[in-house]
Order: sequence, then structure tokens, then C-alpha cells
Amino acid sequence: MSRAQSGPVEVSSPDHRTTLRFAVQPGKGQSASDGQLVYSVTFRGKPVLEDSALRLELVGQPPLGAAVHIAGSTPGSAVDDYTLLAGKASAIHDAYNSLTVEAAEDGSTGRKFEIEARVYNSGVAFRYHVPEQAALSRYQLTQEDTEFRPVMDASAWALRLPNYQSGYESEYVPQVLSALSNQGGVSSYILNGAPMLLHLPGVAWAAVGEADLEGNAAMYLENPTGNWTGHYLVTKISPPVEGQGPAVDASLPHDTAWRVLLLGDTAGDLIESNVITDLNPANRVSDTSWIHPGKASWNWWNGDLGPDGKPAYTTKNMEYYVDFAAESDFPYMMLDAGWSGGDITKLRGNVDVPELVRYAAKKNVKVWIWLYSKSVAAQMQTAFPLYEKWGVAGVKIDFILRNDQQGIQWYYDVAKLAAEHHLMVDFHGAMTPWGIERTYPNVLNYEAVLGLENNKAGRRDSPIDRTVFPFTRMLSGPMDYTPGGFDNVTEADFVARDQNPMVMGTRAQQLALYVVFEAPLEMVSDTPQTYANQPSFQFLRDVPTAWDATRVLDGEPGEFVTIARRHGREWYLGSITNWTPRNLRVPLSFLGSGRYTAEIYEDAADAGQNPKHVTIRKQGVRSSDTLTLPLATGGGCAVRFVPVG
Repeated sequence: MSRAQSGPVEVSSPDHRTTLRFAVQPGKGQSASDGQLVYSVTFRGKPVLEDSALRLELVGQPPLGAAVHIAGSTPGSAVDDYTLLAGKASAIHDAYNSLTVEAAEDGSTGRKFEIEARVYNSGVAFRYHVPEQAALSRYQLTQEDTEFRPVMDASAWALRLPNYQSGYESEYVPQVLSALSNQGGVSSYILNGAPMLLHLPGVAWAAVGEADLEGNAAMYLENPTGNWTGHYLVTKISPPVEGQGPAVDASLPHDTAWRVLLLGDTAGDLIESNVITDLNPANRVSDTSWIHPGKASWNWWNGDLGPDGKPAYTTKNMEYYVDFAAESDFPYMMLDAGWSGGDITKLRGNVDVPELVRYAAKKNVKVWIWLYSKSVAAQMQTAFPLYEKWGVAGVKIDFILRNDQQGIQWYYDVAKLAAEHHLMVDFHGAMTPWGIERTYPNVLNYEAVLGLENNKAGRRDSPIDRTVFPFTRMLSGPMDYTPGGFDNVTEADFVARDQNPMVMGTRAQQLALYVVFEAPLEMVSDTPQTYANQPSFQFLRDVPTAWDATRVLDGEPGEFVTIARRHGREWYLGSITNWTPRNLRVPLSFLGSGRYTAEIYEDAADAGQNPKHVTIRKQGVRSSDTLTLPLATGGGCAVRFVPVG
């Protein structure tokens, strides 16, 4: 390690497109060598982030990072090679160059810390490492003041949240960064969840996020400028839900979560990145043979409707959903809320879960069950072994609504204990993912999205938001949006209702969502009778939920997106649009060599007026061909490519 470096240090990506630079800005009253530690980022030779502060506020201490010098740096390089059981790709090979920067304060008792940085071809990441030292007895963080200073008033897609205890279920609102400033002069600022998508016209597309939260609390973003010209972001760390104290309290040495900046020429480039999972610890589950992605029938979204069209939360009616899963070759049935009361080790008496599991097993279907998060916190040591004895496949845990340090630790505790009892996990009422699914691959999905359930109560789900989520929420990981609504209507005809919900947009768009949205555990949300005798249902039977490769072919947030994904030798394509009809020309260069049969499910000629109408056709194609996709207003197209021979 070199010592007492006076000049900046930097590290570039393996493809040399991205450079991350660290320097010190001298402050008033400080020595010539000491000042605020900052970083900056360039992409293709153009500045993306100008000098942005790296600073930690600790209990009873002056800010750490505000008066330091670069004492040394160590370069390196490595490759992340690993496999994922479920996700956008199965085998990951991501090279990066690294740099560890040692920052220290003057004086014999001066504090010190390090910045561990990695630069991948698809983005940069860094985290703080605070070692054991005489000047600090513990790591007690009150606030992290990491800045992200774009060189311009970037366009942003921001997830505005009401407080630190939400389910991250809202729109990503497009605006420029300065619109997020505290222009009213009130004491609090606008909280925004991560990830946040940014567009710097003529420079790059970028997204600010985080990874590997173990031992830490979640990050929010705010524009603290308080005026109409400011356009930068600073981190806000989720405070303790229960009581006072620091946001993070830990022994030393301590690593913070990774701060991530995804970068690309297009917004679609960011979707293909695997940096979030790269930055998480390796798989801790030695035997993963029992973990399987797949689709599930589901009783809740449509209102527990039985074969007679009437709601019934009974064992007999849930067997109807098991039968549907078996007939459709789905591996799972999701039993939602209602089978237990506050005690999740006891049955309420309406649905006999062990009996339902036994019934399902005879038909090669497994059952997931819904749980309330606070009951899980109180009873999981007893409940999880019981569910394993029953033969339950997985647990959907809802209304978590916290991501402080204790809350984040709870996610890890749940994932670990669930794995020990062969239970898969779907987190609902949750924060956005951060890559824990690499460490605990039994975590198959998260909600944290304004999903299809909103059609039961209002108008907040629409084709516009569906074209935003791939470029925003989905950047952080799997997304349990729960598609599959087949009562498709126009915007004018839509009426919110709890039973038999309607869905704005076309049926072909609902099919396409199974490719566009990443969801290893995927609901098939509507009633069995709604799907009966519908030829387009075949696509939902065929489409997988885990992928070997992902290619984003085209798209623009809030407008449209076209994504192709490979499973084995087959490729699947999903394309969706907002309320603007389009004719998209899609080159098929992503296909391998040889001939394919394209099974095409597209909007019928009259789908703009009759959204349920789907045209199904087949044609032979090669990688040199181009498909024309006619997308109606609120429309879509889904394609399965099957190799010939």
C-alpha cells in the first residue's frame, strides 16, 4: 500500500468506459493535506457525478470523512463467478477492478476508515469499512452523508414514500432532481426509496441503489438543497422503529452496505446488470435441491371465488385451486390470508392446511401459506418446524413495513431459519430487494411494487406504470407484481371491484408481463373459470419463471419495453406499451443459430376497443429475421421461440 498520497486516486472498469475517482477537497481552517473526502464518476469520458462527499456521522463524534487525507490505496481486480437458482441469468461472470482507499485524520489519535470500491462494466459500487481503532469503541451511526451529485439537473424517476415504514408500493414519478428539493422550507424533506433511475441526456442513464444490507439499515435518498436550483442527492438511513438510539449500532470492524451506481448507454442496459447480486455474499444454503421457481394458482386476488362463482374460504374451495394448478402443470398453490388467527401455529377452522397439503401432494402440487410478519417475528422458531412437518413449500410473509437495522436483521433471520426447515420465502409489504436471494436462494420473491392488487380498490395500476417498473423497481431484483388478470378492459370501461377485478390494458399485455417482469415465484392471479377455454392461457402454462439469460431489446421508461429471456434452448419475448399504440420492429439477433418456431400471442386488430382479443399464430424464424409487433393502446405481445430439431 502506498502512503501519504497527496493526489487523487482512481480505478476504471475492465472495458475502460467508466472511471471512479477519489480526492480530498481542502476546507477552511484545515491543513493543506486534510479535507473532505469526495468521489466522482465519468462514463465514456464524460462526467456523470461531480465531486460528492463521503462522510459518516457517529454518536458523540465529529463527522468522519470531513477532515481526512488519503493515506494510501490498494488496486486489485477479480471476477465474480457464481450461479443463481432463479433470476435474470443462471451463470454470472462479472469482472471488476477494485480500489481500497485508506482515509485518515491527522494526529496520533486520529480516526481512520477505508472505502472499498469496485468498478464493473455496468456500474460502480463502494462501501465504508471502519476498522478497530483506539479512537472508536463501537460503530454507532446517526446518519450517513453519502452524496450523489449529477453534473446536471438529471431527469429522475423517484419513488416518493411517506415515512420510513412503508411497503414501497407507489408510482415512480418522473421529474427533474431539483423538483425533489425542499422548496417550502419545512423541517422535513421528501423521502425517496431506492433504486432511483436517472437520465443525464447526452451522457448516460444511471440508477442509484444499494446491495448487501446485512448488519445495516436501509438507505433512502433526498434532495436537501431547500431551493429550486439544487439537484443532488444525499443518503438518509432508516432510523430505529422502536425507541431512540443510533441508526446502526455495531461492533468494529464494520462494513456498511454497498452504494451502487448502475450506468449504461440506454435505460435497458441497467436491467441486464447483475451488480446487485454480485455484491452480496455467496450462497449459504448447502442443499438447494428442494428450492424450485415456478408458477402458482392463487385464491386471494379474485376474491376466493369457487367453481360456482361464489366466494368461499374453505378447504374444499382451496382444493379447487389445487386442481387448477395440477391441470395447468403449475407446481404451486398459494393459500392467502385467513387460515389462522394471531397464533400462526393453530388453524382457524375454515381451511385445514395439513389436509390441503396432503391433497395437493397427491396431484404433484405444493402449497404456500400467507403469514403476518409480526406473528412470524414472535413465533417462527415454533412455526417453521411445524410447517416443515405439514409439508408446506413456502411462506408469504406480509406487512413487514420496516427496514431499520433490526428489521433488516429480521429478513436474514427469517431466510436462514426458513432454509433450515426447507421453506421458500416471498416477502410482501416489504422494501425493495438488495440481493439477499444470492445468499439465501430460498428467498424467491419480494413485493415492494404497485401491483395488480390495486385494481381491486382503485385506478392506480395502469399500462403506464407497467412500462416504468422494469427500469426502476426491477433494477433491484425480483418483483411479485402478480399478473395474469383476464378481465381486460379499456381505460374508459374500467371499474374497481374486489371480486372478479378488471384490468386496464389488453390480455396480450398481461401475457407479456410474465416475460417482462422478473419473478421466480409467479402468481397466475385470476380464477380457474376465467382461464377455462381461453387459447391464450397456453402461454401462461408454457412460460418459465427462471432464466439463463436476459436481453433488453428496446424501451423507454413510461413508454414501452421489449425484453427477451432464454430458458434452456427456448427464448421468450415480452413487449408492452403505455396507452400509445405502436408497431415495433424487433430484430431477432438474440436467437441462436438454426431455425425456430415463433408462437406469437399479439393484440388483435380490434384489441384497442376489445382488449380481451388476442391473435395467436406461428411462423418460422431465424436470428437474421425481424418481427413486427403490433401493440394496441395499453397493449402487448408475448412470443415463445422453440428450436426446430
